[in-house]
Amino acid sequence: MTESTAPRPTDISLHQVSRVLELAFDDGSHFNLPCEYLRVYSPSAEVRGHGPGEGVLQLGKENVNIVQIEPVGTYAVCLHFDDGHNTGIYSWETLYNLGKHHDELWQEYLKQLEKAGKKRKV
Repeated sequence: MTESTAPRPTDISLHQVSRVLELAFDDGSHFNLPCEYLRVYSPSAEVRGHGPGEGVLQLGKENVNIVQIEPVGTYAVCLHFDDGHNTGIYSWETLYNLGKHHDELWQEYLKQLEKAGKKRKV
């Protein structure tokens, strides 16, 4: 999927009380993505690293919220989180893939936490 063929959002709504970013795309897809999920899967170098195997497992993000959504050109948004993180550029393709693969990615995150001997504090 290239940027030119990736579905584009038709609506982005932040629900701060429930800590969910609601996304609708022009292909009819609709996703409700928790802020914690978006934070732990930030596309930033701080989270992903600069190369394979350099990612940093994000801990303690259960109550994180988005405080600002900043447009980046016509292809992405920068999400500003209340823990100070604001360096991830979420392209439409990234957001779509995070929505489409939410269940398996979330399970992978939980497995990584368990492997590291950590637990979510919920």
